Amino acid sequence: MKEDKIVWRGAAGVVIDRDKILMVKSKTSSKWSIPSGEIELGETPQQACVREVWEETGFRVEVKEQLHTKSVQIGNYEVTSHYFLCELMSGAICFQDPDNEIEEIVWKTEAELKELLHDYPEDQQHLIKFMNRAASI
Repeated sequence: MKEDKIVWRGAAGVVIDRDKILMVKSKTSSKWSIPSGEIELGETPQQACVREVWEETGFRVEVKEQLHTKSVQIGNYEVTSHYFLCELMSGAICFQDPDNEIEEIVWKTEAELKELLHDYPEDQQHLIKFMNRAASI
């Protein structure tokens, strides 16, 4: 019997401040990613991005622009993730994730980013490119 495909839509925040990128470490995988999560009913991708960054890190951000959209098939999931460049507005590192999935929240340099085990390894080159672009602005 063929399994039905499940559509999953998400949003991710690329937050860069002083040449460092905001990263979160998953409790379940012990790997790193940028703050991200599922778009809830009634939310735009931009609203989901702002909410996820706040929930997972304690930082308030403003979406500046869409950077990338990733579409992949993971098992029977059709995944679409929207990546946004965000400007840090306020806040401080704070563990308040309602899903209790975050083990660590840190700012990483490009060199440190290259050494991390990534939850989504295909994102690493995009993140480095985004960091270099932000540094040139």
